[in-house]
Amino acid sequence: MPLSDPLITVDWLKKHLDDPNVKIVDGTWIPGWLAPSGTARSKYSQKHIPKAVYFDIDDICEDNSNLPHMMPSEEVFSRKVGGLGIGNADHIIVYDSNNYMASARIWWMFRLMGHTNVRVLDGGLTSWIECYPTSIENDRIVPKQCEFKSNFQPNLIEDTSSVLAASENTNHKQTLIIDARPKGRFLGIDPEPRKELPSGHIPNSLNIPHDQVVCENGQFLKSKDLRKIFTKIAEKTICTCGSGVTAAVLALALARLGKFDISVYDGSWCAWAQDSKNPIAIG
Repeated sequence: MPLSDPLITVDWLKKHLDDPNVKIVDGTWIPGWLAPSGTARSKYSQKHIPKAVYFDIDDICEDNSNLPHMMPSEEVFSRKVGGLGIGNADHIIVYDSNNYMASARIWWMFRLMGHTNVRVLDGGLTSWIECYPTSIENDRIVPKQCEFKSNFQPNLIEDTSSVLAASENTNHKQTLIIDARPKGRFLGIDPEPRKELPSGHIPNSLNIPHDQVVCENGQFLKSKDLRKIFTKIAEKTICTCGSGVTAAVLALALARLGKFDISVYDGSWCAWAQDSKNPIAIG
């Protein structure tokens, strides 16, 4: 696969399955309003790619936050990732079983912590199952503790203050905020799944629902088709969503267009809408 492409194919992964420096990560995650806690881990136990370890974004996160799965400190990330048997010399392949719902987030997390040798499996577990066998709980790999040193990249993450400043810049050639939520929530027509939050959007942001960058077969759109969707890319482009998960799907799509410097608003709408001082646009 081209080094510039953040995705890899199942055929590439099968060919490199026994490479000791290739570490496979199952990042399957299901929002709490769709399934009980532990459902995603159970899906991993029932069926996963051989040699894959499970990465839980609700575990490898900041504990002392009232926002869901916020980025942890460098120390916590390094310790927990090392506990999965992943080191700095490893080539990390991330996948999930529900349309990049968290594999893109994990890809972004590793890049945020300075590890660029990470890719997402195109088509995820669905594409793998179509071609190759899976493993079950009894075949689960028991990782050995590795040393992982983080190298935080602050240009890849945004907080509310920086997003507020970006929203006040109406020059979309300089600054652009792209929201990955469904259109109804962005417009303020449909309710948020987190019932305590109003719907609507950050002023001067644009809407590209994250499922628009995925084909019906679960594989990512090709670059030529992504260019038809991302007609505007600013000098500084920020991706946002409900809580910072599907925003990374858009960041992954833009990386496929060669834009690896896209930042993600960690906390996203959860962080923005919980503060009544932040302006909310509708329509």
